[in-house]
Amino acid sequence: MNIETLIGKAAQEAIKALYGQDVPEKMVQLQKTRSEFEGNLTLVVFPFVKMARKSPEQTAEEIGAYLTEHCTAVEKFNVVKGFLNLSVGTGAWFGLLRAIDKDEHFGMKTPTADSPLVMIEYSSPNTNKPLHLGHVRNNLLGWSLAQIMEANGNRVVKTNIVNDRGIHICKSMLAWLKYGNGETPESSGKKGDHLIGDYYVAFDKHYREEVKQLKAQYIADGMDEEAAEKKAKDEAPLIKEAHDMLVKWEQNDPEVRALWKKMNDWVYAGFDETYKKMGVGFDKIYYESETYLRGKAKVEEGLAKGLFERHEDNSVWADLTAEGLDQKLLLRSDGTSVYMTQDIGTAEMRFQDYPIDQMIYVVGNEQNYHFQVLSILLDRLGFKWGKELVHFSYGMVELPNGKMKSREGTVVDADDLMELMVADALKTSLELGKFDDMTEAERNEIARIVGMGALKYFILKVDARKNMLFNPEESIDFNGNTGPFIQYTYARIRSILRKAEADGLIRTATKLPASELNTKEIELIQKMNEFGAAVEQAGKDYSPSGIANYVYELTKVFNQFYHDYSILNEPDSTKKAVRIVLARNVAKIIKNGMGLLGIEVPERM
Repeated sequence: MNIETLIGKAAQEAIKALYGQDVPEKMVQLQKTRSEFEGNLTLVVFPFVKMARKSPEQTAEEIGAYLTEHCTAVEKFNVVKGFLNLSVGTGAWFGLLRAIDKDEHFGMKTPTADSPLVMIEYSSPNTNKPLHLGHVRNNLLGWSLAQIMEANGNRVVKTNIVNDRGIHICKSMLAWLKYGNGETPESSGKKGDHLIGDYYVAFDKHYREEVKQLKAQYIADGMDEEAAEKKAKDEAPLIKEAHDMLVKWEQNDPEVRALWKKMNDWVYAGFDETYKKMGVGFDKIYYESETYLRGKAKVEEGLAKGLFERHEDNSVWADLTAEGLDQKLLLRSDGTSVYMTQDIGTAEMRFQDYPIDQMIYVVGNEQNYHFQVLSILLDRLGFKWGKELVHFSYGMVELPNGKMKSREGTVVDADDLMELMVADALKTSLELGKFDDMTEAERNEIARIVGMGALKYFILKVDARKNMLFNPEESIDFNGNTGPFIQYTYARIRSILRKAEADGLIRTATKLPASELNTKEIELIQKMNEFGAAVEQAGKDYSPSGIANYVYELTKVFNQFYHDYSILNEPDSTKKAVRIVLARNVAKIIKNGMGLLGIEVPERM
């Protein structure tokens, strides 16, 4: 039992003993004592004043006296207005340090076979272009959220839905047929996703040229500019050919399907390489080409049950006016599906594959309405988690030089960004002289860990709901709230521990006598103890940024302690042993906390 729980229960007993009333756990508010006051934890007394029928100060005095007598954790107390500041005894701090030291995964829960099953969908790429900066934020958030949910005792299934069909895919295919001359990833030396992305850009370039020429022709024939542009976009030969190819795909034309499979396989190989570099993965991947027909069938089933309605033009709609929304198209008049239909089909497949207790979709905030509607529709169709589905909505991410425009070929490519980060980490570390005694292989590996850590931490430390500006230069800084600062602190602690081990100074906390602790040492134990609460809150809020900010605060507290007190040069052997145990556990929690963000920590830097 940790100190907060111990004191909280003792406070409940104090209220019962002093004032004859049972109070619920949530009424007992314990918080860290403000730095200007003496004490470690502060109990807010105001909720108990009415039942005590005394002033806040008198009530606090009585509860404080009871706790010092009956709770082994409380050594002394002081009262400031309606706040009871409690000083925790050395024995309790050592008990907590021993508990932390004993548990390799302190602060995290281990799932069991009976734990709830949480499915998390993230990434959701299109097979007509490589992953970009927006996908980077999506993947990092999704992966981290999966680690956090698992650390809260849930079983987790990580899934991806690949948008591998539709007109945009046919545009890349058609452009490759027209302009590719049989080019392959092998012949070009390009990753498959990059190669296909080039042809998506090429289609748009040639299409815009056709539209421009047709528009000029229609205007010359007397048509107004707006009508001329609309007609040109519809009548351009390239777009007509792309639509014809889509129809053939829908009809299972063997040649079109063979080309589609070949080009998608190139893309998947490229995606796999990017995911590996990024350090993310999936337990199950779904493909829209396999789910959209399931979605259509599910909508038809709902139509037969009277859940949806068919309009005169043969289109199928869901009436959501009772929920304060409008009507939502589910099947077009020609019977083709929309994204909503595909999501329904994917949901059905997932529900059949897994006994899902909770479904979390990691998708940008421009899709807020879509998921509001999807939740209602899945609930109508009988999915037990439909009403409770979570749309983990996040804001857009940009670089200082502006937005991304995929079709114009100015996309901020994920592979390029990751390579830039690793190169910058190598350059910065060399300039700071951190790699002077390392082999080239060691330098490159640490540069990879630091560069990727900088990228991931900079993105994940920001509240996911906010739009953000990612600045590569700021993220590589070895000072301040950055990944490299935390990684460097970890590496410094590991260096201390290696020296301590070489000198035979490593001991477990259980073998340490309870000696006096200074304020900074107590602050470190207290901050480490907060890790479990940070993990729990991050799970409730779906907030990787909560973990990032906790790890940064812990790192700061350690560095302040290390600035003021020596570890290996401490002459008192007991104090030295205690500080080594403290350092070892700080390193452990930093590593575990960064692990929840998908960030590696190097043994040396």
